[in-house]
Amino acid sequence: MKQNIVEKILASHLKEGELIKGREIGIRIDQTLTQDATGTMAYLQFEAMGLKEIKTDLSVSYVDHNTVQIGFENADDHKYLQSVAAKYGVVYSRPGNGICHQVHLERFGKPGTTLLGSDSHTPTGGGIGQVAIGAGGLDVAVAMGGGLFYTAAPKVYLVRLAGELQPWVAAKDVVLKMLETLSTKGNVGVMLEYGGPGVKKLSVPQRATIANMGAEMGVTCSVFPSDNITKKFMKAQGREADWSELKADRGAKYDRVIDLDLSALEPMAACPHSPGIVKKISELEGMAVDQVCIGSCTNSSFKDMMTTAEILKGHTVNREVSLGIAPGSRQVLQMLARKGALAAMLDSGARLLESACGFCIGNHFSPKSGSVSLRTNNRNFEGRSGTADAQVYLVSPEVAAVAALAGKFTDPRKSGIKYPAIKEPGSFLVDDSFLIKPGAEGAATEIFRGPNIGEPPSNEKMPEQLDGEVMLVVGDKITTDHIMPAGARLKYRSNVPKYAQFVFENVDATFSKRCLESKAAGTHNVIVAGESYGQGSSREHAAMCPMYLGVKAVLAKSFERIHAANLLNFGIAPLTFKNPADYDALQAGDKLTCGDWRASAAEGKPVMLKNARTGAPVECVCALSARQRAILTAGGLLNHTTGK
Repeated sequence: MKQNIVEKILASHLKEGELIKGREIGIRIDQTLTQDATGTMAYLQFEAMGLKEIKTDLSVSYVDHNTVQIGFENADDHKYLQSVAAKYGVVYSRPGNGICHQVHLERFGKPGTTLLGSDSHTPTGGGIGQVAIGAGGLDVAVAMGGGLFYTAAPKVYLVRLAGELQPWVAAKDVVLKMLETLSTKGNVGVMLEYGGPGVKKLSVPQRATIANMGAEMGVTCSVFPSDNITKKFMKAQGREADWSELKADRGAKYDRVIDLDLSALEPMAACPHSPGIVKKISELEGMAVDQVCIGSCTNSSFKDMMTTAEILKGHTVNREVSLGIAPGSRQVLQMLARKGALAAMLDSGARLLESACGFCIGNHFSPKSGSVSLRTNNRNFEGRSGTADAQVYLVSPEVAAVAALAGKFTDPRKSGIKYPAIKEPGSFLVDDSFLIKPGAEGAATEIFRGPNIGEPPSNEKMPEQLDGEVMLVVGDKITTDHIMPAGARLKYRSNVPKYAQFVFENVDATFSKRCLESKAAGTHNVIVAGESYGQGSSREHAAMCPMYLGVKAVLAKSFERIHAANLLNFGIAPLTFKNPADYDALQAGDKLTCGDWRASAAEGKPVMLKNARTGAPVECVCALSARQRAILTAGGLLNHTTGK
């Protein structure tokens, strides 16, 4: 049977189920990654399940999100992560070593393998030929212990590339064009595979940029072939032995084919407040710019940084612009220093930021009120930058650097600056001294637990009947940033009672308090939402904290994949309206009841809710596999795994 790349990788890792589209499958996971914002709870859950050692080929714990250490919380959590990594056999990437996806691509990514990460941009690994999937920390903890990862057998779309990118057009423009084509919703259960003659014109870092922002389309992952371009990159990283060829069979089938001519693209931007609102730079030309941020896991490779340095070299940043640059890894930073590129950046007036996720998650370098901020990262949700009314645009490093000099949106093709054609190096500087690999003494390591670290919150079994109240009604495209703010709040990620105080704080500041009062009165809290609920980050706290507040169900027109899985993992029923018009009839304060709540979920029957205010029934679908139904009725994956 002719197979595409996705089918080849999934088939070789398949342990349960069949590759029939839409059916649940269980696959073996070769590698995992965590980062500190999600990893602390993932390892606490690993411990809570009684697991004793890592059973993957490789698991890496990165510290890249909360590297700003104001107060003791972040430093304490980092020490916990280092000690738990040593004890259980995990590689620990120290603060300052770089952003997890950039470092993993450089030092660990391996064609033909599976990678599961507690970060939604784990699909970056698809640039090197991995099926790399973002998931909640609890799913990653199970995989680290040797458990399978369950997902739906996907539809596979082929993106057939032709032509070659023209000067000043970047990989970022490719993925923005894809976002324009597929949008940010409606792609659940899809994996993208890139092919065609144009693939050979893209380097591994360019491929990784494109795979990275597949997360914004809602696809499970994006995969590129592993070819001579891949081999060259891995050889330059001193890892040629990890390379293997990976390509689709001639005549392989796909569910959809999307043709994209790289030669026809031009510089683009995603406009506020969604990666899916895409315009050409030529349409935005002349708009004043206040801030420029270059870096993040999307655009912080050596080539991106060298291109930025060459554009800035000999020029001065516009006096009305604040420019911050964050190289993606310590490797990139060291190479820039040795090439003299850092001097060019600093001489231009740029501020050098740490090799971390900082500005992308609103953890620092937030723009001023009402400002226009051009950023090379992957998300521009309202308020994510740390400034509620900032207007954030997503662009390539080329567009960002030219705008920093001009002080306004400028089509770089008309800037008068010579295009810097940077080539990939024949060898990268390899210094793994910031990677702490587990040793023989690991099992005897004493785990450090600071005062901010608590136990994973527990949940009771699913109640027999629902006695619910609608605590909040929200619209379409609600992101996990709306639900669970990041930025400075992330330091409470290990302290769920504290972090739960901030659930929906930028939507309804009374939500947390009202939920706790309702929970104390014995009422089950319910959230009502529109389409594509749970976009964005994989942070499972957006399900864990609502669970702590007594939320038992979310009724939505549709869910995004990772968040739906996280809700299930914490015993919250992800219900979809059978009739989407029922959404319009619900309002905050409505009492929703269901006498056979648990039985309906356990048996896979439609869930019939009754609205006490109107007397009208609300029929909901709870489309789960038998395994998922068992998890939900147990009160979540932790209960299901431990038998509580």
